[in-house]
Amino acid sequence: MEFQTIPILRIFDEDKAKEFYLGFLGMKLDWEHRFEADFPIYMQVSKGNLVFHLSEHSGDCTPGSKVFVNVKDLDSLYREVTSKPYKLSKPVIEDAPWGDRCFTVTDPFSNKVLFNEPTNT
Repeated sequence: MEFQTIPILRIFDEDKAKEFYLGFLGMKLDWEHRFEADFPIYMQVSKGNLVFHLSEHSGDCTPGSKVFVNVKDLDSLYREVTSKPYKLSKPVIEDAPWGDRCFTVTDPFSNKVLFNEPTNT
């Protein structure tokens, strides 16, 4: 049996979401959907096998959520992300209390993505 988890993150502004997830994190837009022209957007963004659904629909999820993402090369991802001129998030690599290394980014809607490099892999 194989599973894939896809977190749904609440957003409030399509342009700010795209600036953060596509521009800053370097994800790609896979698809987007609206029931009608002036309705809220629901979209999928991805980077490799990391997939997020972003939703303007109020009933889908709670703003201010946190997603824990394991990565194999934290330093490369950190260099890639911090090389971009994005003034709203300035992550730093930290030694986690559980013994790993990690950094956290916060989107414009207070959702957090914690990128973690496990030490026991």
